[in-house]
Amino acid sequence: MQNNFSKKNLASGFLDNAVEYLKGVGPKKAEILQSELGIFKYRDLLSYFPFRFIDKSMVSRVVDLFPESGNVQLRGLLSNIQVQGQQKSKRLTAILRDESGFIELIWFKNYQYIHKVLKENERYTVYGKVNSFNGKLSISHPEIKLYSKEDDVKEKPMEPIYPLTEKLKSVFMDSKFFMQSVEQILHHPEFELPEHIPDSVTKPLKLLERKWAYYFMHLPKDELSRAEAERRIKFEEMFSLAMRSEKSKVIRHLDANGIPMNKSGHLVNEFYHNHLGFELTDAQKRVIKEIRKDMAANSRMNRLLQGDVGSGKTIVALFCMLVCVDNGYQACLMAPTEILATQHFLTLKDQLKEMSVNVDLLTGSSSKKHRQQLLEKLQSGELQILVGTHALIEDVVEFKQLGLAVIDEQHRFGVAQRAKLWNKAGKKPHVLVMTATPIPRTLAMTIHGELDVSVIDELPKDRKPIRTIHREEKFRGEVMNFLKTELMKGRQAYIVYPLIEESSKLDLNDLMTGYDVVCSYFPVPQYQISLMHGKMKPDVKDFEMKRFKDGITQIMIATTVIEVGVNVPNASVMIIENANRFGLSQLHQLRGRVGRGAEQSFCVLMTKDELNFPAKKRIKTMCATNNGFDIAKVDLELRGPGDMLGTRQSGLPDFKLLDLVKDDDIIDLAKRASAFVLKDDPNLTKPENRALLQYLMANQDDYFWGRVS
Repeated sequence: MQNNFSKKNLASGFLDNAVEYLKGVGPKKAEILQSELGIFKYRDLLSYFPFRFIDKSMVSRVVDLFPESGNVQLRGLLSNIQVQGQQKSKRLTAILRDESGFIELIWFKNYQYIHKVLKENERYTVYGKVNSFNGKLSISHPEIKLYSKEDDVKEKPMEPIYPLTEKLKSVFMDSKFFMQSVEQILHHPEFELPEHIPDSVTKPLKLLERKWAYYFMHLPKDELSRAEAERRIKFEEMFSLAMRSEKSKVIRHLDANGIPMNKSGHLVNEFYHNHLGFELTDAQKRVIKEIRKDMAANSRMNRLLQGDVGSGKTIVALFCMLVCVDNGYQACLMAPTEILATQHFLTLKDQLKEMSVNVDLLTGSSSKKHRQQLLEKLQSGELQILVGTHALIEDVVEFKQLGLAVIDEQHRFGVAQRAKLWNKAGKKPHVLVMTATPIPRTLAMTIHGELDVSVIDELPKDRKPIRTIHREEKFRGEVMNFLKTELMKGRQAYIVYPLIEESSKLDLNDLMTGYDVVCSYFPVPQYQISLMHGKMKPDVKDFEMKRFKDGITQIMIATTVIEVGVNVPNASVMIIENANRFGLSQLHQLRGRVGRGAEQSFCVLMTKDELNFPAKKRIKTMCATNNGFDIAKVDLELRGPGDMLGTRQSGLPDFKLLDLVKDDDIIDLAKRASAFVLKDDPNLTKPENRALLQYLMANQDDYFWGRVS
């Protein structure tokens, strides 16, 4: 069955008119609106919201003003209007006097035009920001208009202020222009915004009617009406996104074309009882239970596994892969780098060394002979678990029966790359995507709404929290002495630099200079030092990494190439040079290279610059907590979701009002509301959901919403 709606017949007509037809706009200004703001139609202009409002119901007295008063509204007589200064320093000044005192008004631009229209000894209403210079208060470039008893302030006490570009300002397209243009739309007899969210959602949540929400976002009666309008539109933005992600879940859960893996299997039991060698955390047990339940169902699993650095995600993935093998299918694990893929392979190989499970590794560096043998075993089914990099998605890689695809650090792969992997199976395999980059709950709900989410929020009991300290350059000698003490205990250390070679633009300690400095404190042959960076050939990197892992070298000097995939339990010290130049997520990942053994580990954040506020916040956060989710929350506050995730991979919509940092309550409400609607009516065929279906088909994907599960 296909619903007979299309984007064309869903257009509302009036709101699709071009903005040039509004009075006061015309073709030239319409062209500027298009190029500067992407505003083409009435509906685009309606969604261009003010960023603040001026409360015109408040009139201040001059005597009550002070330098920090900010924007104020005054009323009084205007006098002493005169042009002062010479040549380029010319300016227009005037005195505004009320019953309590007087203040100077100043114009540096367009003063000739303003001079012509101002009238001496007339009563004016003035609005502007209070400035202070040499103890004297003034207002520069105020908004000013003749006062009359018919003033419309009482009708519009909240005056909207719109975000403006320099181009808009240069052609006098100011907030007044936008307000007048929007008013024409809102007051037009044809203006209508049909409700699309069903009453079953809007009434219990006491959401403002859609038409009035947009009206009060531009022309609020008071602060309460503005806040209610904002809440409604934020909810609408998230609800639309949540409906699509929840629909994806509904389709997947109702799809009986999955691979049910309901055999408990001897491999899982044998590994757990005889070969695991340590106690799983309660969080690991809970997550394994969630995943096994998914894999036993008739529908395909699509689950995100979040876990902090060192929380044991790989062991959880191994249990899931053994479930897959127990049920007669093959499993694969794809990682973004050779180092990480090799690390996973060695971990799995070590864990399964006493079991009859065939595991192998495929990367770009695999030899031709090994690759050919591996591919033959994979096609025959003899190879049960394959670990690798992007090499896994090559056309020549064919599985006999792929049942589970595990993707590590999935944000580093494109959507098409991930899809190519699970399309290698006849029936689509279960999918488990893992990340060691904690994502705050609200953000995870937004960008991974189509996934079921499992979180390992507990570290192994034998892990001691890493002690993190901040030291300035002047204390380098103390830091090096501390490092020497740790090396004497038989420990190892990382020293990480942000750059390989010197940069004339940034005052950073580069890797090669740092290598010389470290050697001056730790001379050869008394100490052995490894060097590793991204420009080295893979075999050289492997050689240096092996020397460090085998304990031959005591210090590894590296760039962020060691951010993931390096596991050396004996390494107890991480020194990060120019730590203020790293993001929080990267600092946390780097710190996670230590603290993997039973001994106390340390992370030293070195800086030599005067730190700005964001850098201070990052350093303070790192020193205060080891919790990756707490760190991710601060990172989100500092950088915003787009920068935190990477714009290309984040998949974030362009929200007009919704704030993913502050609006977690609205996000939660929208998610629960969308699940409620779809649980009752998965295909939105009920009459009360007809308008919602039309809206989603017009604004998202008509085929997606037209299909019936």
